[in-house]
Amino acid sequence: MRTFFSSTFIKKETLKEAGIYHPIKLEYYKIIHEDEMIKQEKAKFGIHVVKTEYKKDKVKVENKEIPNLVNDEKRVEEILNMLKENEVTPIGVEDILKDFSKKDYSLVRLTLF
Repeated sequence: MRTFFSSTFIKKETLKEAGIYHPIKLEYYKIIHEDEMIKQEKAKFGIHVVKTEYKKDKVKVENKEIPNLVNDEKRVEEILNMLKENEVTPIGVEDILKDFSKKDYSLVRLTLF
């Protein structure tokens, strides 16, 4: 099951520095694998990041899902907050989580490594 967590638009200043002049929205979702909860009596939580670019002629959508990231719902919400605060896009989410996990051993290494 995927539930909406939060969204943000990338700051205009950041986009301008990159030479981009159209809005980009980032959405962050929490994934709850209920089938794992039934089998193992503990839910596995993951994340889903969606980037939507609103260009003149079209809308371009890119996304990345990382299932079974952590066992703690509070922890996955902390990760989602960190991703939102840093405006992490789908293409960069795996690298950010790898770097983050090197500093924080409470991030379970299930699908990234």
